[in-house]
Amino acid sequence: MNLPEDLRYTKDHEWVRVEGNLARIGITDYAQDALGDVVFVQVPDAGTTVGVGDTVSEVESTKSVSEIYAPVAGSVAEVNADLGDAPERLNDDPYGDGWICTIEVSDPSQLEGLLDVAGYRGLIEE
Repeated sequence: MNLPEDLRYTKDHEWVRVEGNLARIGITDYAQDALGDVVFVQVPDAGTTVGVGDTVSEVESTKSVSEIYAPVAGSVAEVNADLGDAPERLNDDPYGDGWICTIEVSDPSQLEGLLDVAGYRGLIEE
């Protein structure tokens, strides 16, 4: 299971890469593996304001449909529009080309509530 050390994680299997006041969001390798082959990704609209736990995306696979939740509050700054034509990027490269969106973080202290790699590993190995 690929778990980059430099990311933060949620209990809902999203990852967060902090880049200044931006949080780049995606789903973990564990999540994409559990979903199976991704066939559709709905990305949010840039400029949308989200709160912690709000649905920001929907991922449809051959097995199920899953909602992706905002790990931080803020405004959607950028979306990965390429997922519309290539949803399989979530499976092929979940931590790279498979990112979903970036959120301009309204309160950086929210990042402290996210799991580090050891915490996330403990969650998925239970």
